[in-house]
Amino acid sequence: MNWDPEQYLKYGEARRRPALDLIARLGGVCPNNVVDLGCGAGDVTRLLAEHWPQAKVVGVDNDAAMLRKASSTASQINWQSSDIVEWQPAVAPDLIFSNAVLHWLADHPQLLPSLIAQLAEGGVLAVQMPSNFSSPSHQILRKLADDYRWQQTLGGIAMGKVLSAAEYYRLLSPFCRRVDVWETIYWQALSGDDAIIEWMKGTTLRPYLACLDAVAKEHFLTAYRGLLAVAYPRASDGHTLFPFKRVFFVAQR
Repeated sequence: MNWDPEQYLKYGEARRRPALDLIARLGGVCPNNVVDLGCGAGDVTRLLAEHWPQAKVVGVDNDAAMLRKASSTASQINWQSSDIVEWQPAVAPDLIFSNAVLHWLADHPQLLPSLIAQLAEGGVLAVQMPSNFSSPSHQILRKLADDYRWQQTLGGIAMGKVLSAAEYYRLLSPFCRRVDVWETIYWQALSGDDAIIEWMKGTTLRPYLACLDAVAKEHFLTAYRGLLAVAYPRASDGHTLFPFKRVFFVAQR
């Protein structure tokens, strides 16, 4: 799947807030080697570099457009192209940070212990992922993709997936000396005429729209837009309230 950095960053402040909350939870961590796994356009990677100026920071992503955007601003960050499941650090990091990425990858029971094993002794894996897949925005999208008009083209597309907070605790505990897991619902007040469509175009909608031609895409978006307007009515002040649940964990090896 190809990403569009400008579309993703359209609601940049709302997308950065969970990353900032995760960084704040790492108050006692003083890493020398930091990896931002799935760094995207690099805005969060730069926050990590600012927060720990003494650290060597590496940003890892497999999307060329995102990495071009990330490296377009001068910095001391080392940008690397790699798939997360194939990534191997040159130096064992003290902190692996991953913001809104790992939900795209399957088999967390295998992936997460592998990431823990790549940390330096006492190192920390800090992760944030959307956990909003049962919300109307995502359930409506699933139902439309299974509609007879689009099922043949869109029915097989997989949406991101996460485990429950309790499952992450049970999964990580055998490999870690400390595991902290929590969930937060962000009540996002999005602005714009088509706020939730524009938000979803930056992430979850991308693989669906990529499979449709121009005419089918417009028909699909029209149907999606109408159902979203019922589920998320626009307020009189012009904002659309979009609650978004996210799961976090901080695990120390």
